[in-house]
Formats: sequence, structure tokens, C-alpha cells
Amino acid sequence: QVQLVESGGGLVQTGGSLTLSCTIQNLNLDYWSIGWFRQAPGKEREGVSCISKAGGNTYYADFVKGRFTITKDKAKNTVYLHMNNLPPEDTDTYYCGTSFRPLGHMGERYNWYNRFEYDRWGPGNQVTVST
Repeated sequence: QVQLVESGGGLVQTGGSLTLSCTIQNLNLDYWSIGWFRQAPGKEREGVSCISKAGGNTYYADFVKGRFTITKDKAKNTVYLHMNNLPPEDTDTYYCGTSFRPLGHMGERYNWYNRFEYDRWGPGNQVTVST
């Protein structure tokens, strides 16, 4: 049974850093794209970052470029989201998701930013950035 186990969220001050982890059990990450999304209450889930199975290409939403980095540890079957220089606007619940598709740029056939391209989600991990 495939399970996504998330960790690393919490409370951090403005300008601080956090690293989220998503360990995917019983799934070979060589064949899956992994994305990070976030969602606030009453809002749609929005894409943050993705590491595609297509060449390991990485993608970022404009609002996190230069601050967030997505990495993958194949030995641990874990994908990380390293978040730096956090402002209060990054407060949200963060979710990792899996997709069997070779996700690519927005506008391509399989768009990493489209949440409907993902078929499985973790339970969510709260990140709170205080002022």
C-alpha cells in the first residue's frame, strides 16, 4: 500500500527556514513525479514546486523562486522542500503529491502546476510563519 508520510512543518519567525519531508512508502520514485502544493482554508490548492520523473527536472512557482529548493533522496525514498527567507504569506498547509505523468512546464501537456495531474496526496503539514 502506498503511503505518503510528511514531516518538518511547524512555527518559524519571518525570515526563517524550514525543510519539509515527504517519504513515499512502497513506490519507486524513478517512475513518479512528486509535487508540493499548499492550501489555505477556503482556497484552492496551489502548486509550489515539483520534481518530475522526466529527467529529474524541477519546477517552482514564481512566488517561491530563489527561496525554495526541491530535492530527492532516492535511498530514503524521500522528497524534500527546503524553504528559506519565509514571510508570513507562506503560512499554509503544505501537501506532497504523486503523479505517474512526466510533468513539465505550464502549457505543456502534463503541467506540473495542475493539481488534477496528481493522483495521491499526503495528509498535509502545517507551516506557520510569525511576524
